[in-house]
Amino acid sequence: MTPGQSTRFTDKVAVVTGGSRGIGAAVATRLAAEGAVVAIGYRGNQEAAEQLLATLPAGRAIAVRADVADPDQTAALIEQAVTEFGRLDVLASCAGIEHFGTLESLTPGEFDRVFAVNTRGQLFAVQHAAAHMREGGRIVLTSSVSASRAVFGHTLYAASKAAVESMVLNLSAELGQRGITINAIAPGGTATDMATEHGASYQHPQLRDVLSMAQWLSVHGALGRLAEPEEIAAGYAFLASDDAAYMTGRTLQIDGGFF
Repeated sequence: MTPGQSTRFTDKVAVVTGGSRGIGAAVATRLAAEGAVVAIGYRGNQEAAEQLLATLPAGRAIAVRADVADPDQTAALIEQAVTEFGRLDVLASCAGIEHFGTLESLTPGEFDRVFAVNTRGQLFAVQHAAAHMREGGRIVLTSSVSASRAVFGHTLYAASKAAVESMVLNLSAELGQRGITINAIAPGGTATDMATEHGASYQHPQLRDVLSMAQWLSVHGALGRLAEPEEIAAGYAFLASDDAAYMTGRTLQIDGGFF
């Protein structure tokens, strides 16, 4: 989207967790392009965060190191955004980690780490963000199409994302009493560094040495390709805007017609 094409988020303040790379960076860019002031949370890649900041309007974005696995760091991110910009209107929770592993290989440590980031991290991001939101606040979490599809070795990750969809459904009733909406995006395969590293693992094990990733996508997706991060970000922008004022408790799948 060309900056200035839409002004849906003029005078709005947004926090984007996991905002330095991939879908999170695209979300931060999209919200800023539509007028938002943005606080970008990142866990470790300071260079990527600073590079993103350099592309956003001067004085209208900050980057704050925050590992969402630690709720105190998430609270500090949100507090800094409110202190810096005076309010909070949008939370886009994009931080997450991937995981593949067979049942026999799973460990309690892996379970704790995946759920700490993908599930607990998002829950407490909501808790801290909602405490600062007024009526009209918008919260958008991140699930995955994996929450509703069977993939070999993906049980732990899929479970962590399915829990997010349940949180969104149930929190909608509670937050709705305050005029705050909460929804989730469930992305399909997206052209990010995570897809580069793990994309082949989504194929059936017997097909991984037979079909290239492009061939596999061509027969399992209506559009036959990965999404661009900007295409997924458009969904976050919709749910964060007044255009989605009557939508809450729902998970929107953006998967290119995957089957």
